[in-house]
Amino acid sequence: MYQGCLGNKKGCASPVKRTVSCLVTPSSLSLSLWGSKYRRGSGSPFLSLAAFSHQQGLLLESDRRGMASGTESWILMATGRTPTNIAVIKYWGKCDEALILPVNDSISVTLDPDHLSATTTVAVSPTFDRDRMWLNGKEIPLSGDRFQSCLREIRKIADDVEDEKKGIRIRKDDWQKLNVHIASYNNFPTAAGLASSAAGLACFVFTLAKLMNVKEGCGKLSSIARQGSGSACRSMYGGFVKWTMGKDACGSDSIAVQLASESHWNDLVIIIAVVSSKQKETSSTTGMRDSVETSPLLQHRAQTVVPGRILQMEEAIRNRDFASFARLTCADSNQFHAVCLDTSPPIFYMNDTSHRHDLLYHKDKPFILNLYLNDNTIESIMAKFQAAYTFDAGPNAVLIAPNRKSAGLLLQRLLFCFRHQQTMN
Repeated sequence: MYQGCLGNKKGCASPVKRTVSCLVTPSSLSLSLWGSKYRRGSGSPFLSLAAFSHQQGLLLESDRRGMASGTESWILMATGRTPTNIAVIKYWGKCDEALILPVNDSISVTLDPDHLSATTTVAVSPTFDRDRMWLNGKEIPLSGDRFQSCLREIRKIADDVEDEKKGIRIRKDDWQKLNVHIASYNNFPTAAGLASSAAGLACFVFTLAKLMNVKEGCGKLSSIARQGSGSACRSMYGGFVKWTMGKDACGSDSIAVQLASESHWNDLVIIIAVVSSKQKETSSTTGMRDSVETSPLLQHRAQTVVPGRILQMEEAIRNRDFASFARLTCADSNQFHAVCLDTSPPIFYMNDTSHRHDLLYHKDKPFILNLYLNDNTIESIMAKFQAAYTFDAGPNAVLIAPNRKSAGLLLQRLLFCFRHQQTMN
């Protein structure tokens, strides 16, 4: 198992694994839950080499190896695993569609890969006649601009690979002529608003880079991953990560930087309530484009609100100030979905079940709130109930608690609320 970032660059966290119980509701409820520590050590995804089954899209772990039964019949493979990330200050809208340059900075927390991650195997062989890719066992085209952009950029900075024992020697110029086969799968719903593309493209870039012996650090790799999926750049690091929008028109300074390591605030627990695993009707790409073109609120948010909110969130993270962190996280989630509603035509990512999670925080529902609270203002809830929520571009709720005790109370409240609602219905 490979540990450390490419070249073990400073600032990339090592993949320290930690056991965290998954939280799953009874099957009678119309949602499922994942519980997770935020990512401990995602700066470099776990990496190994693997055997590869093209027909079934399977990943079979093994040691790094090249298989040579003849001069031109070897195969070399690498497998990486990369977690997803959850934005607490949202990225929504691009000022350059081709380079995927955002209209504002964003901040995220990277999750534990044991619970939400993408695993990708990349294989290279002179016998491959074209680039091919499988996602969750189904072959998909690699002709899209985003995949091709990442492949092109990694091939540009690829280096020599040599294994004398296996009789394999690949010069850096050879990577332009060699084809790759890629198999990737997610252990959580795809295209359901849980940043599956962020995990997938980050893993795609990282594993390609390791296979091709790229010497660049995580900063450079994040700029390449960004060209595949904007949020993917943030999954190159663990802990809390900021995607800086940058000022260069070519995007060279639009990269991810780690604000705080995975050990800085390691008591946080994140519960993801999956209310729907269906693919969303409006893709993030389409939604962002429509919002940029039609929403005045998006322009106000990017130019006026987010710059100050970024500074406040950085301070909250630095000081481990959960009350401020929760307030900013909830407010930014609300504003993001307000932008979606301000878009023409309006975009509805949240559903009725999503809004029932909001009731945990905002409505005067005694059976939800007053079990532990005497009042129901958002400030008192954040202070006493100690939880934050955020929704990405989908209906699934991400709930953040400052520790396991608060997470347990929050989970109890979720189970109680949904059971109560089912009884009432």
